[in-house]
This record gives sequence, C-alpha cells and structure tokens, in this order.
Amino acid sequence: MVPGGTRGPTPRCGLPLAGGALFLLLITAGAAQEPPGAGCSQNTNRSCEECLKNVSCLWCNANNACLDYPVRKILPPGSLCKLSSARWGVCWVNFEALIIAMSVLGGTVLLGITVCCCCCCRRKRSQKPDKGDERAMREQEERRVRQEERRAEMKSRHDEIRKKYGLFKEQNPYAKF
Repeated sequence: MVPGGTRGPTPRCGLPLAGGALFLLLITAGAAQEPPGAGCSQNTNRSCEECLKNVSCLWCNANNACLDYPVRKILPPGSLCKLSSARWGVCWVNFEALIIAMSVLGGTVLLGITVCCCCCCRRKRSQKPDKGDERAMREQEERRVRQEERRAEMKSRHDEIRKKYGLFKEQNPYAKF
C-alpha cells in the first residue's frame, strides 16, 4: 500500500480495451485476405513467373492460364492441364520431368539402401566361423586336452619309478637328516 494513499477498487478498464483491440485486429486481418482462387485467376494471360509467385498456383503453358493447384490430388488431373504443360514452383520444370526425376532419385535411394543392407548381412555372415572352421577348432582343442592327459600320466609314471629307486626329489632334501 502506498503511504498516504486510499484503498479502494482498482479500475479494470485495461481488459476490455485489450479485447477490443484484438477484435479489431482480427477483423482487419480477415478483410485483407483474398477469397480463394482470386489470386491465381488474376494472373491468367500474364507470365509464368508472376503466377508462380503464389505457391498455391499452377501455370498451364498450353493456354497461358494460372490455376489453383488441386491440393486434394497429388497430381493435377488431365482435364485441368496436361502434365507436359503444367508448371509448379519453377517455370522451367514440367510435371513429367519432375515425376521422372523424382522416380529415378527414389529408385536410386532404394537401390542404395538395398545394397547397403545386403553388404551388412554378408559381412555378418562372414564373421561367423563356418562349420569346417568350427570342426577344426574342436579337433585342435581335443588334441590339446589328450596331450595334457598324456603328459600328466607320463609324469606320474616317472614319479613312481623315481620313488621306487629312491631318486624321487623331495620337497625338502634336508628332511632326512
């Protein structure tokens, strides 16, 4: 509270004023918009560049008409304009060339992805040892185990002979004394 000030209801005229300003702004923005189709048909019998400044327009070279692009369909129907005469986005590319170029580009991308997948699968398969390698490794391991068993058996036989003839080396040779 401000010293020496009086306490009472605060004026709330800012809210209706802001609402009115917003309402006026929306009305003027709505009035400034052109009705659909008026922008494209105005550029008929002019140049392609002028027509294609508006992204929603389609230029037909056959009859120099600027038409609304049929957004519900992917490609403009033949009754509207033939694909070889239709221009959209830029004037130097017709729809036929655009379709062919996009098809080739899409096919190249799909082919590249397929080749990459095949190469990855082959690399994975080649990293696994094949059956012949597995069998050779298993046989090598079996030979190593048999050789260790034979060594242990020969050592125990030699130790028995040394013990029999008193040649056995004891842990502590001075234990006899």
